[in-house]
Order: sequence, then C-alpha cells, then structure tokens
Amino acid sequence: MRKLTAGLFISLDGVIDNPQDWHFPYFNDEMGAAVDAQLGAADTLLLGRVTYDSFAGAWPDRETAGGEDAPFAKKLGDARKIVVSRQDLEFTWRNSEVLKGDLVEAVTALKNEPGDQIGMSGSVSVVRQLLAAGLVDELHLLVHPIAVRKGARLFEDADTSIPLRLLSSKAFSTGVLHLVYTTDESAPDGTYEEAKAHLPQEDS
Repeated sequence: MRKLTAGLFISLDGVIDNPQDWHFPYFNDEMGAAVDAQLGAADTLLLGRVTYDSFAGAWPDRETAGGEDAPFAKKLGDARKIVVSRQDLEFTWRNSEVLKGDLVEAVTALKNEPGDQIGMSGSVSVVRQLLAAGLVDELHLLVHPIAVRKGARLFEDADTSIPLRLLSSKAFSTGVLHLVYTTDESAPDGTYEEAKAHLPQEDS
C-alpha cells in the first residue's frame, strides 16, 4: 500500500491559518530540505481546493521563471495532482484532476493503486478527515516558535481523541521543530493512581 504523508506549517499554539503571514521568517535550508523530502518526493499530490488554487496560482509561473525554486516547481508540476472538491473544475496546471466519489473510499483506493508516495500540504480540512479515518501514515508538523493567537487550529473540538506516536523529531537552527507522527492504535492508557508510582519519592 502506498504511503500518504501530510505536511503542515503550525504555530506553537496550534494555528495553521494563513502561514504566509508568520511562516517565512523561519524558512531556511533545513526546512526546505524537510519540505522537499515530504512533498517533493511524492509522485501524487492530494490537495484541498483552496490549497490547490494557491499552488496553481504560483508554482507554474515559478517553474517558467527559472529561478532558484524552479526545480521544486517542476516536481510539483510533473506530479499527479488530485483535488478534493465537490465542483467540476477546469484546470490549467498540468496533471490535475478532481477526486471522484467519497473521500475516504477514494483515498483508500488511491493508496492501493501502484505508485510511490502520496503527499499532502496544507489542506487541513482534508487532513482532519483522513486522520480520523486512519489513512494518514505520517503527519509532518513544522512547529514554529511563535504564538499566532488567532486563526484555525489543526485539531478542532470533538468527542473522540486521535492518539499519535512520534516517529522522529529534529530541531532546526531557527527554533522550528520538525515532528513526524503516525496514528497509534495501541496508545497507552492509565490512571493517576498508576502515574503516582513514577513521581519522586521522599527518602525515609
């Protein structure tokens, strides 16, 4: 089965809204390499409508311009791009199509197709649904050392929790933390009474 990874820029207080307003001061070579390893390594991109429109409005022109980011722009252009939308869309960016059918069923089928990694960037409403369905294999969070204090957060209020297991962590020189999680079907449980055994004990 193909691996599905989701990458998000996130603030220390959990905000994922409008990263263009607070993210760029922290972007450096370390973060560029992390984004390339997650998104640039994918041969298929799964994107929400808003994220797709943002990408399609920028990356084709950057590829044509031939600047420093042109090689990455070409990777995105060459990848198959599947857009989650209830509308029929007309595309100008090559290799783009609309996801057909129910989201969970369609992504499950996509993961079972031949191919390499499936990458997501942003698209938080889609990420939430796929996390809840257990279809995200790796959640890549680039945690920025800033409290944005307004805007949508990654996790909304809900009646059920989503246990996660840390796969890797790396601190960048900017103070950004690159944390990679997967869902954890065998998450630990316990009570305060059990936890007390791990507290420091007074010498007798």
